[in-house]
Amino acid sequence: MSTPTLVAFTTADGITLPGLLYRAKRRKRVAIYLHGNGSSSVFYDEHTHRAVADALTKRNISYLTFNNRGAHLIKKLNVVQRGQVKRKCFGMAYEKIRDCVHDIDAAIAFLRHEGYREFSLVGSSTGANKICVYDHYRPKNRISTYILLAGGDDTGIYYNLLGKKPFNRLLKQAKQKIRQRQAENIIPEILPKPIFSYSAFYDIANPDGDYNCFPFLEVLRPVKLSRKPLFRYFKAIRKPSLVIYGEKDEYTWGDTLAIVAILRERQPEFTYKIIPDADHMFAGHEQELGKIMATWLSKQ
Repeated sequence: MSTPTLVAFTTADGITLPGLLYRAKRRKRVAIYLHGNGSSSVFYDEHTHRAVADALTKRNISYLTFNNRGAHLIKKLNVVQRGQVKRKCFGMAYEKIRDCVHDIDAAIAFLRHEGYREFSLVGSSTGANKICVYDHYRPKNRISTYILLAGGDDTGIYYNLLGKKPFNRLLKQAKQKIRQRQAENIIPEILPKPIFSYSAFYDIANPDGDYNCFPFLEVLRPVKLSRKPLFRYFKAIRKPSLVIYGEKDEYTWGDTLAIVAILRERQPEFTYKIIPDADHMFAGHEQELGKIMATWLSKQ
């Protein structure tokens, strides 16, 4: 059974992020895990990560999990720039997905210092979106392979949850608040759940924004939200990639087979797996998930 080491590293914009590093015997290959949105934290999901880490380390692949700036709902962190320390709010309520570039770059720099030279990026839920965003903004990156776990259509989810008119009204309002320098204010209309600042809501709900990597709703239903090409970041990926969904993922609009078919049509060279009876978080199927990941990575 793998025993993790507590680690920390600092991003280029001055945020220190904590993580857990499960070290394999040979310090060459490593998989970096990107957690999802919501109240996520890698420190409260040990069972899943230990199962995956055990499978990977047996294949001599180390495994890094870390809390990125979007961990928790609201979290105050120290930002250190030019020797000055400022307290700023982060977490899901304030995160902008493009900032994942800073977090991933910092993780890679830390691991290179540790002696690793071959990197895989694993993203779960929003983490899968972050792989697409990172690949877009860092096309010449050091990552060799990607694993996308249960990427979701958050724009479509909030459109469906709020309804057409409230969704469009709130999106317009968020844009106005950003212009009025009130971007960090929490949106009262949708409290208590979810909790978003105007800037974070606009980032996650904007159909033409970076976040909207998997616009499944627009394909499955007669809904037109985006002006830009659909799946543009996903289709642009040129690295070997593995895509995994749970058969009973609660965010696939009730049809995981259709979701996977949509992705396969746009990236036919990728490897696709559906885990029977598994939900969005693969609860109860962690060992199977780890085995699929480890087997695929060992062949790359």
